[in-house]
Parts: sequence; C-alpha cells; structure tokens
Amino acid sequence: MDDAAPQTIYLKDYKPFGYLPQSVRLEFRLAPRATRVISRIAFAPNPAPDASRDFFLHGESLRLIWARIDGQPVTPKVTPEGLRCTVPEEPFTWECEVEIAPEENTALEGLYMSNGMYCTQCEAEGFRKITYYPDRPDVMSVFTVRIEGDLPVLLSNGNPVSAGPGWAEWHDPWPKPAYLFALVAGTLVRVKDLFTTQSGRVVQLGLYVRPGDEGKCAWGLEALKKSMRWDEQVYGREYDLDHFNIVAVDDFNMGAMENKGLNIFNSSCVLASPETSTDANFERIEAIVAHEYFHNWTGNRITCRDWFQLCLKEGLTVYRDQQFTSDMRSAPVKRITDVLALRARQFPEDQGPLSHPVRPESFQEINNFYTATVYEKGAEVIGMLRRLVGPEAYEKALDLYFERHDGQACTIEDWLAVFQESTGRDLSQFKRWYAQSGTPKLTVKESWESGTYALSFTQTTPPTPGQPNKAPQVIPIAVGLLNPNGDEVVPTTVLEMTEAEQTFEFKGLSAKPVASVLRDFSAPVILEQERSPERLAFLLAHDTDAFNRWEANRLLARDGLVAMIRHGAAPDDTWLDGLERVIRDQDLDPAFRALMLALPGQSELAQVLHEAGVTPDPDAIWSARERLDTHMANRWRTLLPALAEEARVDEPYEPDADQAGRRSLGAAVLSLQTRLDGGAAARAQYAAADNMTLQLSALACIVQTGDDAQALAAFRTQWRHDRLVMDKWFGLQIAATAPERAVDRTRTLTQDPDFDWTNPNRFRAVLGALAMNHAGFHSADGSGYDLMADWLIRLDGKNPQTAARQCSAFQTWRRYDVARQAKMRAALERIASKQGLSRDVGEMVSRMLA
Repeated sequence: MDDAAPQTIYLKDYKPFGYLPQSVRLEFRLAPRATRVISRIAFAPNPAPDASRDFFLHGESLRLIWARIDGQPVTPKVTPEGLRCTVPEEPFTWECEVEIAPEENTALEGLYMSNGMYCTQCEAEGFRKITYYPDRPDVMSVFTVRIEGDLPVLLSNGNPVSAGPGWAEWHDPWPKPAYLFALVAGTLVRVKDLFTTQSGRVVQLGLYVRPGDEGKCAWGLEALKKSMRWDEQVYGREYDLDHFNIVAVDDFNMGAMENKGLNIFNSSCVLASPETSTDANFERIEAIVAHEYFHNWTGNRITCRDWFQLCLKEGLTVYRDQQFTSDMRSAPVKRITDVLALRARQFPEDQGPLSHPVRPESFQEINNFYTATVYEKGAEVIGMLRRLVGPEAYEKALDLYFERHDGQACTIEDWLAVFQESTGRDLSQFKRWYAQSGTPKLTVKESWESGTYALSFTQTTPPTPGQPNKAPQVIPIAVGLLNPNGDEVVPTTVLEMTEAEQTFEFKGLSAKPVASVLRDFSAPVILEQERSPERLAFLLAHDTDAFNRWEANRLLARDGLVAMIRHGAAPDDTWLDGLERVIRDQDLDPAFRALMLALPGQSELAQVLHEAGVTPDPDAIWSARERLDTHMANRWRTLLPALAEEARVDEPYEPDADQAGRRSLGAAVLSLQTRLDGGAAARAQYAAADNMTLQLSALACIVQTGDDAQALAAFRTQWRHDRLVMDKWFGLQIAATAPERAVDRTRTLTQDPDFDWTNPNRFRAVLGALAMNHAGFHSADGSGYDLMADWLIRLDGKNPQTAARQCSAFQTWRRYDVARQAKMRAALERIASKQGLSRDVGEMVSRMLA
C-alpha cells in the first residue's frame, strides 16, 4: 500500500461549505488526450454560522491552465486533492481552465472514453476529475453546458438550448450537486418515443445507442414509460423536464446512473431483444430503468446532504423499484427473490468484517459503501417503516417529504421527522436501524393455556466491528395463526416489538394454533424457532402466506442437506412428498413452483454450518447438493415430462410474468431431466430455441454434463459479434461447471483473446463467476484464491472501483477450515502489500484482515 495513511472521514465532522454556487457554466473542448474545460461559477458566501470559510475546490488529475476571480488572475495553491485560494467576502465569480485526458482515464470516473465515445460517471466523487469544484452532494446549483467536438451527438443534462456544427448547449433549470452532472459525445443513434404526463405535458424520450443496437431499445423505452406512469399514479410524482435521455455505454463500473435528464446506463442494463436477452435480463432492465427514473425525485430533486446519508436516496429508491416490480409482475415471487438476494449478499456482509450500519459513521473511500447494506437493507428499513405506520400514513408522510424538502440536500433526521410529524409517532428507537450494524436474531417460543396462545420473542444482535453492544430495535413481526385443520383463524397481524424480550397473547381460541411468524419477511432478521419437520410440513401444505410457505420448504431442504453433509443421511422423502404436491398444483404461479424446486445455495449452507459450530467443507456441500438433485430427478422421473409440457410456451415470445414464469419452471425441470438423460433434452432444446432464455438454460445444462465443448464452440460462433451475449458465454461456463474444472477453466478464459479485462462487464463475467462457483473458488489447494488475487492486483492499477467490489469474494474467509483460512489470508496480505495499492482496495482488504 501507499506509505501515506488514507484519511478517514467522519459524519460528526460535517460542516457546510462556505460558498454557495449561484450558477455554473461549463465549456468543454473535447479531445481524447487534451480536453479543455473552462468553468465560470458565481459564488456567494454561505450565511450558515457553522459554514467553513476555507475556499477549497476538489480536483484530481487536472492540469490547471489559468484561474481568475472577478476577471483578475489568481495563483491558487494546488495539491493532488484540489486547490485553495483567498476569496472576497462578498459574491464573486470564479473562472478557470483545466486540461484532462479522457482517453487515459481507465478508472471510468469523471470524463472518460468508451470505444470512441466520451461519457461521464461522477457519483460519488468523479466530478473532481473534470474541473475544480466543491464536489460534495450538499452543494447544488443550476448548470449550463456548452460542448464543442467533432462528433455528431453532444449531450448533457436538462433541455437543449441551441446547437450548430460541432457544438451544442444544454441548460438544466433544476439545482443539482456535481455528482449528477453528465456529458456524452459520440457517434450514436437516437431511438425516440413520447410520454404525456398527467398534466398533459409532452416529454421527448430518447435512447441513444451505438449503430447496430437500435433493435434492442424497445423494451427499455417501454419500461421507462411504465415507470413514469407508475410514479404519477402511486407517488404523485410527475417528470419535470422537456427531455429524458438514456445512453447505453459498454464500459461502465455500475449498472446505471440517474444524472438529471441524461441517465447513463451500462449497456447490459438497458439493451434487450428476445434473441440476445433472457427473461431475467428483461426483468432486471425493467427494474433498473425504474430505479434510475424514480431517482428523479428521490435522489435528484431531493438529494443527500453528505455521503453518509447515501441510504436516504438509495434505500428509498430501491424500495420504490421493488414496489414497482411487484405491481408489474408477481408480488410473492418478487418478495422471495428480494429476500434471497438479501440473504446471499447483505447478511454475510452484516455478519463479517465488512459490516457497517445502513448509515455509516465513517469511511475512507465512499465507493466502498455502495453496498447491499446501504441499498437492500436500506430498502428493508423503508418497508418496515411503511408496515408500522400503514400505507395511508406512509403516503401522507411522503407527500410532506416532497413538499418540504424539494430542492434540498437532506439527512435521515429530515426523513424521519416528516413521519413523526405526520403520524405523531416517536421514531427515536426506530432510528437505530440506521445506526446499528449487524443482523438481529429473533428467537420465538410459544405457550398454550386455556384458549390463550402466547408468542414470546427475544431479540439480540451480535457484536460487529466497532459496535460490541447493541440496544433493542423496533421489529415489526407479521404473524398469522392456523388451526390444526389448516384453516386460518387469525389473519396476518403486525406485532410491534420494542423490548429485548416481549410476549404477545391471542385469546379466545378453540384449539392450539400453528403460528406463521415473520410473514412476507416483515423484518430483516434471522428467525430462530422450534421447527420440527412436522410443523414445517404443515406450513408447506397450508400456510396462506406465500413467503412463509416457500420458507417452510426452504428450511426443510436446508435441514435435510445439513443432515446429508454432516451425517451422510439419505434425502428426506417426507419433505419431497410435500414438495411434490406443491409442484403438481397447476393453480400456483409457475415462477413460484420453480422457486420451490431451487435448493439452498452452497454459500448459504456454509453459513448455516458455520453458525452451528461446524466447519463447512465446500466439497462436501457440493456433493450433497448433487446427490439430492439426482435423487429428486430419479424420484420424479415420470412427473418431469408432464411438468415440462405444462411449462412449454407456444405463443410468440413475450418477456411478461406469465411466459417468464413458465420458462423458469421449464428450466428447473430441464436441469433435473439432464441428470437422467445426460443432456439429450437440453441439446434438443438448444437446437430448437428461438430465444436466449431457452438457449442459455439449455447450454447451462449441457455445461453441467461436462460434455460441453461442441455446444460452447457453436454458441461462440453464433454470438461472437454480440458483446453482451459473449459476457454470458464467459460467465456461464465457469458458474455452471463442476468445481474441479472451475479454476483451470477460469485461467484459460483469462487468456482468451476476447477477454478484455479492462471492461467491467467482462471482468465480472469471468472472475465474478469464479467467486460464485463456491466449491471451485474454495478449492483446497488455494488456486482459486491465488488466481483471484492475481487479477485483483492487476485490475487495481487500472480500475480500483471494480477491483474493490470484487474483493468481497474473500469476506467470509474466517468461516472455513484452518488451511483454507491460511491460504485466503495469504492472498489478502499479498494484495495489501502491493506497491501503490489504491485507497479503494486498500480499505476493503484492511477491513477484512482486521
């Protein structure tokens, strides 16, 4: 690492910037290696009594040409982090010219180039790589931008003002922080559409893509229009500019960016066609387009005061996009998939060395806090708040939030204050969800006496880094009671737990009920309760809550697999009897039945074993799942063809919930059939497939057989021209392959001429897939760890942000055996010892080693 210790930033040290920009005018003269940026900013002193009077403008990797204040030349003190200058006590105009080299910007932050296209990524702190500016989210201003260049399309935020040969000017009338600035210039094709708002205003929609991608734009534009209409109908939020543009970019660190009026998207998150995209791609695009559009109000019009408040915009907007997808598709299926993602990504984060609160108290590199805790757990906190106050009170509070804070940079305190004011509730205890890290454990015990049924709960949150002791939190526990015959006697009721220990009684019952606890996963906790196979089988058969019915099945599968791993037990046929009744039920959503067929993941099982005091063996976990899958296939040998026929879609392809659900059930069935026929059905489906969903699910099954060379070669030949499909080709053959082949196959693919490791999508497709192949990555010889470390060290010199995010592959290193721990520690220490290690990767590795 660098000798200089990285600076830690603390929430408690916040002070407003001392000078408020009244207007910003930027002029860009584009050149790949020598872009000139001329800024003219009208500043006025900030009257806030605690505002800093230090005129410091952030700036990194900039060459200052000149600077002026009120037209007079000045010589500021320039450092690698920015510049300082003495300024007047009254309003003044700051001007400067800098030179930057977009072509050399491989970190993909600030202004950079992607295959000849200029584009920007300024969140969180990329604008300081464009020009000198107070690059912080609480500094908001109106921007006017002039772009000069020899490319046909020149775009920025807001509405177009004027244009001519080689230049264009844009003006955004809404004040915004610098992280929402955007510029794109390139040879692009505009696919256009229109949207009429609820007040009758016509908005020009444009999706800009590279020539040849025009046929992949229809779904993204349709998703945008659905999002705009939904936000009007559900949240009362109307779009506020005359233009809304999206640009698809190949080289992009994130999924997408909500820049005001000019969203920039990773191509994989907006381009889709039936031939090149799966059902999962279509649904993901729909959700991401909605997420970025919803930011127009929850993120742009109202932004965050400082980056510690990141969850204010991200948690709320994730919750809103989850609501949107639930309305567009199946709410129960959406809830289950959200919880699966939460448990796979956020729970391990909350239980390991990278644990941090939803609102952190400190950071060294803010890019490392774009995490599942901030986003997904942040969304769960919003969901709990809505559940506690009720839908009508939630809507009233949001209306007050938008009315009061439009145009402001806000805090979690501002957010909670509107709820307290509109509902009369004291939310001081609820605020602990933002301050305390870790996943609470909720233990429940039951008692029954003379018609009164009682549920006694205990909550504890284990120590996490920097937080050894935790106070009780407010936990909304959704509960329903079922009679022994399966009838529901108490519908879903929300119990509000506020103490470390608390009992709730249900009186006047004629028989001891069976409790369905934590329905719809009403809080992000780990529920611990007596779960005999008989009780879980009863809930699997009778629970009226779709989530808890799925959860009962998941727990039965998990318990059975743990018994197979630890004791060599036989598969649990009693559980499979109950599961068979579910998957035979044609009244159930096919997507729900597909989820019921999916076994717990290998990493999930490793965590279960670890929490039980058993050292997980990745090879034993993989073998047990293989055994169980094979047993299920043989057990349902005669049922599978009927399920496959039921799942078949004969209509023309549509990415809607109905067809996607049937295809997901068909893919689950095909995976089991492959264990019986060696891949014959999969090869037949591959040959006949007329869409990527069927083609890729068939290819995955063929890869699982091990006899995949011919199919992989054919797929590559067919799709080598399509970069996004080739990402699928790279990733699938690692993620779906047997563990003993995973590391060698990854190493081979990193030597492939089409492996462009500087492209974040391609890097994630290969190295990210290795991390997902649990037993392969955790190969006992440590080769997976060494290969990952090699590539993280290499990537860090080019793109620290992507490298840092991939470091999370090592975050659970302490739960494995001593030998594997030693090999992972050695890999982490090798990364940490790299000369010139970035702040991004350095912080991640040091936290994991601490």
